[in-house]
Amino acid sequence: MNSIKYTFLFLFVIGFISCGKKKETTIDLSGIDLKMEILRFEERFYTSGPENLGQLKSDFPYLFPAGNPDSIWTSKMRDEDELFLYNSTKEVFGDFSEEEAALSDLFKHVKHYFPKFEEPKVITVLSMVDYENRVIFADSLLFISLDVYLGKDHEVYSDYPAYIKQNFRKEHMVVDVAEKLSEPVLMKPSTNSFISRIIQQGKKMYLMSAFLPGVSEQELIGYERSQFEWAENSEVDIWKYYVENEMLYSNDASLTDRFIADAPFSKFFLEVDKDSPGQIGVWFGWQIVKSFMQNSDSSLREMILMDNEELFRKSGYKPKKK
Repeated sequence: MNSIKYTFLFLFVIGFISCGKKKETTIDLSGIDLKMEILRFEERFYTSGPENLGQLKSDFPYLFPAGNPDSIWTSKMRDEDELFLYNSTKEVFGDFSEEEAALSDLFKHVKHYFPKFEEPKVITVLSMVDYENRVIFADSLLFISLDVYLGKDHEVYSDYPAYIKQNFRKEHMVVDVAEKLSEPVLMKPSTNSFISRIIQQGKKMYLMSAFLPGVSEQELIGYERSQFEWAENSEVDIWKYYVENEMLYSNDASLTDRFIADAPFSKFFLEVDKDSPGQIGVWFGWQIVKSFMQNSDSSLREMILMDNEELFRKSGYKPKKK
């Protein structure tokens, strides 16, 4: 998998050659051609009988690990819980035409910025709500687990914590795909300071916003409206907290769990914790990168390649008073 990642990274960096410094607000995608292919594996699998298993294994060899007897697969075809999930995805996604259009627009934007990008083959699957692997991008293949996007109030998620299922919505699927396409582009940071870690996340968010210009910032970061407003209204106080507690250049690993990792809330160890959204460090990193791009003539390429701490120093970032 490492060789796949570095090959993809090389192609993206080479694609930067055609990226100028102009910051475009509208992009003409009419000249970008796609050869997008979407394969609905879950439809094929759950509507097939055991007699078609051999053909399925031939068409999708990467989804049938060696060593498992055919009885496992035929049992899954008839499993009531799995069939319930399959029928639920049919109700939510229909013919998948809306999602196909969204993915096409996403791929065209990626190709606009990185002309060497080759759109992957999209394969929809069921994963038994494996939300940690809801989207898998492996070189030429992109797997999407549709059963993680049935709607946060769907009965199958009744036992999941609210912060986990908050974005189990079909509208968020394309955001998760954009995130996976953004990750291989980013250079490994040269330092492990807290400011470097949050700017690394901010770079990813900035890429996602470039790939999905029609998606709101609230949707991109996956916040509820109240959480997004809390972040905006608390910007000055949180930044002051980071500075006064000398966190910005700290290498303390626990700061990742407190402010970057997915969590029900961020951990200041103060009364405000109960009102805060998780991943507030990601939001701050995004604000810093946006400030840098607004205050410089840097291209997307230059922003991605720049050392994170240097970007911070040149960003001119100042928390906004509300």
